[in-house]
Amino acid sequence: MPRLPIPLVQGPDSNTLMDGLSIAFIAPAAVILLFAFTLFALGLRRYQLQRALGTFDASICKLTASWQMGVCRYTDKDLEWLRLFSLSPRPKHRFVRSSLELNGWRKPTESERSKIQPGAIIVKLSYRGEEVLLAMNYEAYTGLSSWLEAGPVIGIGTWR
Repeated sequence: MPRLPIPLVQGPDSNTLMDGLSIAFIAPAAVILLFAFTLFALGLRRYQLQRALGTFDASICKLTASWQMGVCRYTDKDLEWLRLFSLSPRPKHRFVRSSLELNGWRKPTESERSKIQPGAIIVKLSYRGEEVLLAMNYEAYTGLSSWLEAGPVIGIGTWR
């Protein structure tokens, strides 16, 4: 004799308490897991940027904007600046090497010291007529200076 399924009769309060507890637990747990994954992804990106050749820590300030922490990366024709707290692999600012001019460096002011990394100097650059300030350590400044000077001479190379 075949068995017939027995229909379950649900009353008004059969599983509503359990459903409410499940949602109350799952929603915060999902938010915490998403937050932990984002922190892990930011840490992994920072680690990869730090290990890559031709990168250095540098905060940037353009015109009246505030200082933003980031990482600069040399390429053969560009100096790229990437945000420190971003998951995007694309640079926020890209400066073409042939249009970048080094105008010296200075020590940070008292108000700037709290906004940039400790021990940094302020490097003054001009890019297509616009002033750009980069905060970096002195070793990175000497590398940037050498990279800019090592480009082809005006009129001889493929750019400038």
